[in-house]
Amino acid sequence: MIALDKPPLRDLARLRVFIRSMADLVEREQDEATLLNQGSELLSELISHDDWLPDAYAQPSPVRYRQYLLYADVRQKFSVVSFVWGPGQETPIHNHTVWGLIGQLRGKEVTQPFVLNEKGLPMLQGKPITMRAGDVSAVSPTIGDLHAVRNASASEVAISIHVYGGNIGTLQRSAISKTGEKKMFVSGYSNASIPNLWDAP
Repeated sequence: MIALDKPPLRDLARLRVFIRSMADLVEREQDEATLLNQGSELLSELISHDDWLPDAYAQPSPVRYRQYLLYADVRQKFSVVSFVWGPGQETPIHNHTVWGLIGQLRGKEVTQPFVLNEKGLPMLQGKPITMRAGDVSAVSPTIGDLHAVRNASASEVAISIHVYGGNIGTLQRSAISKTGEKKMFVSGYSNASIPNLWDAP
C-alpha cells in the first residue's frame, strides 16, 4: 500500500471544540441576531489562540488571496474557512447571501462596507473598519452584506477565520464594480483536501 502524504497538522483540539459548539448553536438558534452574538463569542475564543491552524491552510499565494475550507457541515448549514492574504491583496466589492462571522487571527485587514443606491451603484457606507488580531465582525443580508476587504499591510501576511451560514465555496454570489456592473461567481476553495478534525483525541 502506498502511503499518501497528508498536510502536517497542528493540535486541532481548539478547532474541534469550536466546530461542536457552533454546530449546537446553529441547530438550536433560529434568531439571527442571537446566533451572530453567541457565534461571535465562540469565534472570539477560538482566535484568541494562534496555535491551532495547520500550516497547510495558512499559505498565501503571490497571485491572489486564498480561501481554505476547514469544515463544512454535512447539512450545509455552516462552513468554516481560513482566509489568507498576501501583502496588499484585496477583494472586489462583493456579497455573501448568508450570515457570516469574520475573526482576525493574524495581521490586519481593512473592510469597507457599501450599499447600492437607487441606480445600483455601490456607495460607501461609513468609514473603513480595521480588523486587528482578536477582532470579530459580522455580515448578513439583514445587517449589511456588501463590502470590499484588503490586507492592511504591504509586507506581511494576514489571516482571518470566517464562519458562514452555508457552504460558502458553493454559493452563487455577486461581485459589483464601481460602475454597478454585477458579475456572478462561485468562489470554490483553494484546497483539495480538508483537515480531519476527528483524527485525534
